[in-house]
Amino acid sequence: MATIRKRILPSGEARWLVDYKDGAGKRRAKMFETKREADAYMVKARAEVAAGTHVADSQSVTLAEAADLWVERGRIDGLEATTVRQRRQHADLHIKPLIGAMKLSRLTAPVVEEFVDRLLETRSRAMARRALTSLKGIIGEAQRRGLIGHNPAAAAKIAQRRVEHDEEADAVIVPPKDDLRAMLAQAAVIWPLARKNSRGATVTCCWRPLIVTAIFTGMRASELRGLAWSNVDLDAGLIRVRQRADRYNRLGPPKSKAGRRDIPLAPMVLSGLREWKLTCSKSAMDLVFPSERGEILWHTNLYVQCFLKLLEACGVCAPRSNPERGRTKAPYSFHALRHAAASLFIEQGWTPKKVQSVMGHSSIQVTFDIYGHLFPTPDDDAAAMAQMEARLLR
Repeated sequence: MATIRKRILPSGEARWLVDYKDGAGKRRAKMFETKREADAYMVKARAEVAAGTHVADSQSVTLAEAADLWVERGRIDGLEATTVRQRRQHADLHIKPLIGAMKLSRLTAPVVEEFVDRLLETRSRAMARRALTSLKGIIGEAQRRGLIGHNPAAAAKIAQRRVEHDEEADAVIVPPKDDLRAMLAQAAVIWPLARKNSRGATVTCCWRPLIVTAIFTGMRASELRGLAWSNVDLDAGLIRVRQRADRYNRLGPPKSKAGRRDIPLAPMVLSGLREWKLTCSKSAMDLVFPSERGEILWHTNLYVQCFLKLLEACGVCAPRSNPERGRTKAPYSFHALRHAAASLFIEQGWTPKKVQSVMGHSSIQVTFDIYGHLFPTPDDDAAAMAQMEARLLR
Protein backbone atom coordinates (compact mmCIF):
# COMPACT_ATOMS: atom_id res chain seq x y z
CA MET A 1 0.00 0.00 0.00
CA ALA A 2 1.30 3.45 -0.93
CA THR A 3 1.24 6.24 1.64
CA ILE A 4 2.17 9.92 1.74
CA ARG A 5 3.53 11.60 4.80
CA LYS A 6 5.10 14.92 5.62
CA ARG A 7 8.74 15.10 6.71
CA ILE A 8 10.71 17.98 8.18
CA LEU A 9 14.32 18.08 7.05
CA PRO A 10 17.16 19.14 9.40
CA SER A 11 17.18 22.44 7.51
CA GLY A 12 13.59 23.00 8.65
CA GLU A 13 12.15 22.62 5.16
CA ALA A 14 9.10 20.42 4.65
CA ARG A 15 9.04 17.56 2.16
CA TRP A 16 6.38 15.00 1.19
CA LEU A 17 7.46 11.36 1.16
CA VAL A 18 5.74 8.75 -1.01
CA ASP A 19 6.24 5.29 0.47
CA TYR A 20 5.18 2.30 -1.65
CA LYS A 21 6.11 -1.21 -2.80
CA ASP A 22 7.09 -1.99 -6.37
CA GLY A 23 5.96 -4.97 -8.42
CA ALA A 24 8.55 -7.23 -6.76
CA GLY A 25 7.36 -6.26 -3.30
CA LYS A 26 10.42 -4.12 -2.62
CA ARG A 27 9.83 -1.00 -0.59
CA ARG A 28 10.47 2.27 -2.42
CA ALA A 29 10.42 5.91 -1.27
CA LYS A 30 10.57 9.22 -3.07
CA MET A 31 10.34 12.79 -1.75
CA PHE A 32 8.70 15.84 -3.31
CA GLU A 33 8.58 19.53 -2.49
CA THR A 34 4.78 19.75 -2.69
CA LYS A 35 1.92 17.45 -1.75
CA ARG A 36 0.47 17.92 -5.24
CA GLU A 37 3.60 16.40 -6.81
CA ALA A 38 3.56 13.57 -4.27
CA ASP A 39 -0.12 12.79 -4.97
CA ALA A 40 0.49 12.73 -8.73
CA TYR A 41 3.48 10.43 -8.36
CA MET A 42 1.60 8.06 -6.06
CA VAL A 43 -1.26 7.72 -8.56
CA LYS A 44 1.23 7.10 -11.36
CA ALA A 45 3.25 4.58 -9.35
CA ARG A 46 0.13 2.65 -8.29
CA ALA A 47 -1.06 2.37 -11.90
CA GLU A 48 2.35 1.27 -13.17
CA VAL A 49 2.81 -1.29 -10.40
CA ALA A 50 -0.62 -2.72 -11.16
CA ALA A 51 0.26 -2.90 -14.88
CA GLY A 52 3.68 -4.40 -14.17
CA THR A 53 5.50 -1.54 -15.91
CA HIS A 54 6.81 0.48 -12.98
CA VAL A 55 10.51 1.32 -12.84
CA ALA A 56 11.83 3.14 -9.79
CA ASP A 57 14.10 6.14 -10.31
CA SER A 58 16.99 4.36 -8.64
CA GLN A 59 16.69 1.48 -11.13
CA SER A 60 16.04 3.59 -14.21
CA VAL A 61 18.66 4.05 -16.93
CA THR A 62 19.43 7.38 -18.56
CA LEU A 63 18.26 8.25 -22.03
CA ALA A 64 21.89 8.09 -23.19
CA GLU A 65 22.14 4.49 -21.97
CA ALA A 66 18.83 3.66 -23.62
CA ALA A 67 20.11 5.20 -26.87
CA ASP A 68 23.14 2.91 -26.81
CA LEU A 69 20.85 -0.10 -26.34
CA TRP A 70 18.77 1.05 -29.33
CA VAL A 71 21.81 1.43 -31.57
CA GLU A 72 23.18 -1.95 -30.52
CA ARG A 73 19.81 -3.56 -31.11
CA GLY A 74 19.88 -2.30 -34.69
CA ARG A 75 23.30 -3.87 -35.21
CA ILE A 76 22.17 -7.20 -33.74
CA ASP A 77 19.03 -7.16 -35.89
CA GLY A 78 21.20 -6.90 -38.99
CA LEU A 79 20.21 -3.40 -40.07
CA GLU A 80 22.35 -1.92 -42.82
CA ALA A 81 25.57 -0.32 -41.65
CA THR A 82 24.36 3.04 -42.95
CA THR A 83 21.20 2.79 -40.85
CA VAL A 84 23.13 1.84 -37.70
CA ARG A 85 25.55 4.70 -38.38
CA GLN A 86 22.65 7.12 -38.76
CA ARG A 87 21.17 5.91 -35.46
CA ARG A 88 24.50 6.54 -33.75
CA GLN A 89 24.79 10.03 -35.24
CA HIS A 90 21.28 11.01 -34.18
CA ALA A 91 21.93 9.74 -30.67
CA ASP A 92 25.39 11.24 -30.22
CA LEU A 93 24.88 14.58 -31.97
CA HIS A 94 21.25 15.50 -31.38
CA ILE A 95 19.77 13.56 -28.46
CA LYS A 96 22.48 12.96 -25.87
CA PRO A 97 23.74 16.57 -25.78
CA LEU A 98 20.26 17.93 -25.07
CA ILE A 99 18.53 15.28 -22.98
CA GLY A 100 20.88 12.31 -22.58
CA ALA A 101 21.46 12.69 -18.83
CA MET A 102 17.76 12.42 -17.96
CA LYS A 103 16.51 9.16 -16.50
CA LEU A 104 13.74 7.42 -18.39
CA SER A 105 11.57 7.34 -15.28
CA ARG A 106 11.51 11.15 -15.27
CA LEU A 107 10.78 11.52 -18.94
CA THR A 108 7.38 13.11 -19.51
CA ALA A 109 5.44 14.58 -22.41
CA PRO A 110 6.29 18.18 -21.35
CA VAL A 111 9.98 17.26 -21.19
CA VAL A 112 9.77 15.83 -24.71
CA GLU A 113 8.05 18.98 -25.98
CA GLU A 114 10.80 21.10 -24.44
CA PHE A 115 13.34 18.87 -26.20
CA VAL A 116 11.50 19.45 -29.50
CA ASP A 117 11.59 23.20 -28.94
CA ARG A 118 15.33 23.12 -28.35
CA LEU A 119 15.82 21.03 -31.49
CA LEU A 120 13.94 23.56 -33.59
CA GLU A 121 16.01 26.39 -32.11
CA THR A 122 19.36 24.75 -32.88
CA ARG A 123 18.75 22.38 -35.82
CA SER A 124 17.02 22.52 -39.16
CA ARG A 125 13.37 21.46 -39.20
CA ALA A 126 14.21 18.38 -41.25
CA MET A 127 16.94 17.29 -38.83
CA ALA A 128 14.72 18.03 -35.83
CA ARG A 129 12.06 15.77 -37.31
CA ARG A 130 14.55 12.95 -37.84
CA ALA A 131 15.95 13.32 -34.32
CA LEU A 132 12.45 13.16 -32.83
CA THR A 133 11.77 9.98 -34.80
CA SER A 134 14.95 8.48 -33.37
CA LEU A 135 13.93 9.52 -29.85
CA LYS A 136 10.64 7.69 -30.31
CA GLY A 137 12.58 4.64 -31.47
CA ILE A 138 14.87 4.78 -28.41
CA ILE A 139 11.94 4.99 -26.00
CA GLY A 140 10.08 2.27 -27.90
CA GLU A 141 13.05 -0.09 -27.51
CA ALA A 142 13.30 0.81 -23.82
CA GLN A 143 9.60 0.12 -23.40
CA ARG A 144 10.03 -3.28 -25.07
CA ARG A 145 12.78 -4.06 -22.55
CA GLY A 146 10.59 -3.02 -19.61
CA LEU A 147 12.75 0.01 -18.79
CA ILE A 148 9.85 2.46 -19.09
CA GLY A 149 6.12 1.96 -18.78
CA HIS A 150 4.93 4.15 -21.65
CA ASN A 151 6.25 6.28 -24.48
CA PRO A 152 5.91 9.97 -23.53
CA ALA A 153 7.11 10.97 -27.02
CA ALA A 154 4.33 9.13 -28.84
CA ALA A 155 2.18 12.23 -29.35
CA ALA A 156 5.03 14.63 -30.11
CA LYS A 157 5.38 15.78 -33.69
CA ILE A 158 6.99 18.45 -35.81
CA ALA A 159 4.66 19.75 -38.48
CA GLN A 160 6.04 20.20 -41.96
CA ARG A 161 5.94 23.79 -43.06
CA ARG A 162 3.41 24.55 -45.73
CA VAL A 163 4.98 25.72 -48.96
CA GLU A 164 3.55 26.94 -52.21
CA HIS A 165 2.92 24.30 -54.85
CA ASP A 166 5.52 25.80 -57.18
CA GLU A 167 8.17 25.51 -54.47
CA GLU A 168 7.32 21.84 -53.98
CA ALA A 169 7.64 21.27 -57.70
CA ASP A 170 11.02 22.98 -57.80
CA ALA A 171 12.31 20.58 -55.13
CA VAL A 172 12.14 17.78 -57.74
CA ILE A 173 14.46 18.71 -60.59
CA VAL A 174 13.62 16.86 -63.80
CA PRO A 175 16.37 17.20 -66.42
CA PRO A 176 15.12 18.75 -69.69
CA LYS A 177 14.47 16.32 -72.52
CA ASP A 178 17.18 18.02 -74.57
CA ASP A 179 19.68 17.14 -71.82
CA LEU A 180 18.48 13.53 -71.75
CA ARG A 181 18.79 13.21 -75.53
CA ALA A 182 22.28 14.71 -75.38
CA MET A 183 23.28 12.25 -72.64
CA LEU A 184 22.11 9.27 -74.66
CA ALA A 185 23.96 10.52 -77.74
CA GLN A 186 27.19 11.52 -76.00
CA ALA A 187 27.37 8.31 -73.96
CA ALA A 188 27.69 6.37 -77.22
CA VAL A 189 30.45 8.73 -78.40
CA ILE A 190 32.70 8.98 -75.34
CA TRP A 191 32.36 5.45 -73.98
CA PRO A 192 33.03 2.48 -76.24
CA LEU A 193 31.99 -0.76 -74.59
CA ALA A 194 35.57 -2.05 -74.86
CA ARG A 195 38.92 -0.31 -75.26
CA LYS A 196 42.66 -0.84 -74.84
CA ASN A 197 44.21 0.48 -71.66
CA SER A 198 47.72 1.93 -71.31
CA ARG A 199 49.16 -1.58 -70.96
CA GLY A 200 47.50 -2.79 -74.15
CA ALA A 201 44.96 -4.96 -72.35
CA THR A 202 41.31 -4.89 -73.34
CA VAL A 203 39.03 -3.44 -70.67
CA THR A 204 35.28 -2.93 -70.74
CA CYS A 205 33.32 0.16 -69.69
CA CYS A 206 29.78 -0.04 -68.33
CA TRP A 207 28.98 3.67 -68.31
CA ARG A 208 26.96 3.80 -71.54
CA PRO A 209 24.52 0.94 -70.73
CA LEU A 210 24.28 2.15 -67.13
CA ILE A 211 23.17 5.65 -68.19
CA VAL A 212 20.64 4.27 -70.67
CA THR A 213 19.23 1.93 -68.02
CA ALA A 214 19.04 4.70 -65.43
CA ILE A 215 17.14 7.09 -67.72
CA PHE A 216 14.51 4.57 -68.81
CA THR A 217 14.00 2.55 -65.58
CA GLY A 218 14.27 5.08 -62.74
CA MET A 219 16.41 2.68 -60.72
CA ARG A 220 18.30 4.10 -57.76
CA ALA A 221 22.09 4.31 -58.00
CA SER A 222 22.42 1.68 -55.27
CA GLU A 223 20.14 -0.66 -57.23
CA LEU A 224 22.11 -0.18 -60.46
CA ARG A 225 25.39 -0.80 -58.64
CA GLY A 226 24.02 -3.99 -57.09
CA LEU A 227 22.18 -5.33 -60.17
CA ALA A 228 23.07 -8.92 -61.12
CA TRP A 229 22.60 -10.58 -64.50
CA SER A 230 20.49 -13.26 -62.83
CA ASN A 231 17.89 -10.54 -62.21
CA VAL A 232 17.84 -9.33 -65.83
CA ASP A 233 15.35 -11.27 -67.93
CA LEU A 234 16.14 -10.26 -71.51
CA ASP A 235 13.57 -12.65 -72.95
CA ALA A 236 10.75 -11.20 -70.86
CA GLY A 237 12.12 -7.66 -71.13
CA LEU A 238 12.27 -7.15 -67.36
CA ILE A 239 14.69 -6.13 -64.65
CA ARG A 240 13.84 -7.69 -61.30
CA VAL A 241 15.14 -5.48 -58.49
CA ARG A 242 16.15 -7.89 -55.74
CA GLN A 243 19.31 -6.39 -54.24
CA ARG A 244 21.24 -3.18 -53.85
CA ALA A 245 24.76 -2.08 -52.89
CA ASP A 246 25.09 0.23 -49.89
CA ARG A 247 27.62 3.05 -49.53
CA TYR A 248 30.16 0.54 -48.19
CA ASN A 249 29.72 -1.66 -51.29
CA ARG A 250 27.95 -4.42 -49.43
CA LEU A 251 25.15 -6.23 -51.21
CA GLY A 252 21.80 -6.66 -49.51
CA PRO A 253 18.06 -6.67 -50.20
CA PRO A 254 16.17 -3.47 -51.10
CA LYS A 255 15.61 -1.20 -48.12
CA SER A 256 11.87 -1.80 -48.15
CA LYS A 257 9.39 -4.39 -49.36
CA ALA A 258 8.22 -1.99 -52.07
CA GLY A 259 11.79 -1.79 -53.40
CA ARG A 260 11.48 -5.40 -54.53
CA ARG A 261 9.83 -4.94 -57.93
CA ASP A 262 9.87 -5.74 -61.65
CA ILE A 263 10.61 -2.99 -64.19
CA PRO A 264 9.68 -3.32 -67.88
CA LEU A 265 12.44 -2.39 -70.32
CA ALA A 266 12.29 0.04 -73.23
CA PRO A 267 13.67 -1.28 -76.55
CA MET A 268 16.80 0.89 -76.25
CA VAL A 269 17.57 -0.55 -72.81
CA LEU A 270 16.88 -4.10 -73.97
CA SER A 271 19.13 -3.89 -77.04
CA GLY A 272 21.81 -2.07 -75.07
CA LEU A 273 21.89 -4.72 -72.35
CA ARG A 274 21.97 -7.53 -74.93
CA GLU A 275 25.02 -5.94 -76.57
CA TRP A 276 26.64 -5.19 -73.21
CA LYS A 277 26.17 -8.75 -71.95
CA LEU A 278 28.25 -10.04 -74.88
CA THR A 279 31.04 -7.57 -74.05
CA CYS A 280 30.91 -7.29 -70.26
CA SER A 281 33.71 -8.94 -68.34
CA LYS A 282 32.47 -11.62 -66.00
CA SER A 283 32.57 -10.75 -62.31
CA ALA A 284 32.51 -13.01 -59.30
CA MET A 285 29.26 -11.37 -58.16
CA ASP A 286 27.65 -11.60 -61.63
CA LEU A 287 27.28 -7.82 -61.71
CA VAL A 288 25.69 -6.10 -64.70
CA PHE A 289 27.66 -2.89 -64.13
CA PRO A 290 30.97 -3.86 -62.48
CA SER A 291 34.09 -1.77 -62.17
CA GLU A 292 37.06 -2.50 -64.42
CA ARG A 293 38.25 -4.88 -61.72
CA GLY A 294 34.94 -6.72 -61.69
CA GLU A 295 33.94 -5.28 -58.32
CA ILE A 296 31.00 -3.16 -57.13
CA LEU A 297 31.19 0.41 -58.38
CA TRP A 298 31.83 3.05 -55.74
CA HIS A 299 29.11 5.71 -55.76
CA THR A 300 31.73 8.48 -55.92
CA ASN A 301 33.22 6.97 -59.08
CA LEU A 302 29.75 6.66 -60.59
CA TYR A 303 29.19 10.36 -60.01
CA VAL A 304 32.60 11.78 -60.95
CA GLN A 305 33.86 9.42 -63.65
CA CYS A 306 30.49 8.78 -65.27
CA PHE A 307 27.75 11.32 -64.56
CA LEU A 308 29.82 14.48 -64.18
CA LYS A 309 31.99 13.64 -67.19
CA LEU A 310 28.85 13.05 -69.26
CA LEU A 311 27.32 16.40 -68.26
CA GLU A 312 30.56 18.12 -69.25
CA ALA A 313 30.54 16.38 -72.64
CA CYS A 314 26.95 17.52 -73.15
CA GLY A 315 27.82 21.11 -72.26
CA VAL A 316 25.42 21.04 -69.32
CA CYS A 317 28.16 22.13 -66.92
CA ALA A 318 31.64 23.59 -67.38
CA PRO A 319 34.70 21.31 -67.38
CA ARG A 320 36.30 20.80 -63.99
CA SER A 321 39.25 22.98 -63.07
CA ASN A 322 40.66 19.96 -61.23
CA PRO A 323 39.39 16.75 -62.90
CA GLU A 324 40.87 14.60 -60.14
CA ARG A 325 38.71 16.18 -57.47
CA GLY A 326 35.47 16.64 -59.39
CA ARG A 327 34.41 19.94 -57.82
CA THR A 328 32.18 21.17 -60.66
CA LYS A 329 28.69 22.15 -59.56
CA ALA A 330 26.21 20.17 -61.64
CA PRO A 331 22.68 21.57 -62.19
CA TYR A 332 21.21 18.33 -60.89
CA SER A 333 22.33 15.07 -59.32
CA PHE A 334 22.46 11.52 -60.67
CA HIS A 335 19.24 10.94 -58.73
CA ALA A 336 17.58 13.39 -61.15
CA LEU A 337 17.66 10.61 -63.76
CA ARG A 338 15.22 8.77 -61.53
CA HIS A 339 12.92 11.80 -61.62
CA ALA A 340 13.34 11.90 -65.40
CA ALA A 341 12.16 8.30 -65.71
CA ALA A 342 9.14 9.00 -63.50
CA SER A 343 8.21 12.01 -65.62
CA LEU A 344 8.42 9.86 -68.76
CA PHE A 345 6.19 7.21 -67.17
CA ILE A 346 3.60 9.85 -66.23
CA GLU A 347 3.76 11.47 -69.66
CA GLN A 348 3.12 8.05 -71.17
CA GLY A 349 -0.17 7.94 -69.27
CA TRP A 350 0.73 5.45 -66.56
CA THR A 351 -1.59 5.45 -63.57
CA PRO A 352 -0.23 6.69 -60.22
CA LYS A 353 -0.40 3.12 -58.88
CA LYS A 354 1.69 1.85 -61.78
CA VAL A 355 4.24 4.61 -61.25
CA GLN A 356 4.36 3.78 -57.54
CA SER A 357 5.00 0.12 -58.27
CA VAL A 358 7.76 0.63 -60.84
CA MET A 359 9.49 3.37 -58.84
CA GLY A 360 9.42 1.25 -55.68
CA HIS A 361 7.65 3.80 -53.46
CA SER A 362 6.37 2.54 -50.12
CA SER A 363 2.94 4.14 -50.64
CA ILE A 364 0.89 5.99 -53.23
CA GLN A 365 1.15 9.06 -50.98
CA VAL A 366 4.92 9.11 -51.51
CA THR A 367 4.36 9.07 -55.26
CA PHE A 368 1.94 11.99 -55.07
CA ASP A 369 4.16 13.93 -52.66
CA ILE A 370 7.08 13.75 -55.10
CA TYR A 371 5.41 13.71 -58.50
CA GLY A 372 1.85 14.91 -57.91
CA HIS A 373 2.49 18.13 -59.84
CA LEU A 374 3.45 16.11 -62.94
CA PHE A 375 0.18 14.18 -63.26
CA PRO A 376 -2.27 15.79 -65.71
CA THR A 377 -5.39 17.42 -64.31
CA PRO A 378 -8.37 15.33 -65.49
CA ASP A 379 -10.62 18.35 -66.12
CA ASP A 380 -9.89 21.69 -67.61
CA ASP A 381 -10.02 24.11 -64.69
CA ALA A 382 -11.41 27.06 -66.65
CA ALA A 383 -14.19 24.96 -68.15
CA ALA A 384 -15.03 23.52 -64.75
CA MET A 385 -15.31 26.99 -63.20
CA ALA A 386 -17.50 28.22 -66.06
CA GLN A 387 -19.77 25.23 -65.62
CA MET A 388 -20.00 25.85 -61.88
CA GLU A 389 -20.98 29.47 -62.50
CA ALA A 390 -23.61 28.47 -65.07
CA ARG A 391 -25.23 26.01 -62.68
CA LEU A 392 -25.47 28.67 -59.96
CA LEU A 393 -26.91 31.45 -62.13
CA ARG A 394 -29.32 29.55 -64.36
